[in-house]
Amino acid sequence: MTEHHEPGQEARERELAAFKERQQRELREFEEKQKKELEEFERQEREELKEFEERQHPYEIKIDRTEFKVKEHFLTGAQLRALPNPPIGPDRDLFEVVPGGSDEKIADTQEVKMRDGLRFFSAPAQINPGLI
Repeated sequence: MTEHHEPGQEARERELAAFKERQQRELREFEEKQKKELEEFERQEREELKEFEERQHPYEIKIDRTEFKVKEHFLTGAQLRALPNPPIGPDRDLFEVVPGGSDEKIADTQEVKMRDGLRFFSAPAQINPGLI
């Protein structure tokens, strides 16, 4: 018994097979590209972590124009407040200077990643206009 084919059915089946093959190839290429990008990202992360962990010299930061040298990679707002002598009290807020942007208020529990040249300042927590 012979199989009956509609006119053009074989051509459509070949087109479908070619389409499926193209989709498979594009998927493999996409997955390879994603894998390479992920490997590159992970390599950069490992390099940054290694550099971060190997850093021996302290970070130089300023709080209210006084320079401090800190070895920690992260300090909380509370730890930063404790650096000056006397420490910055609860009646003052601590801000990180953001060049070209809005200065950021640092909460006591907030962790700040240290880097050379960071600058902080304190300001009265409550400003009462018109009072002397």
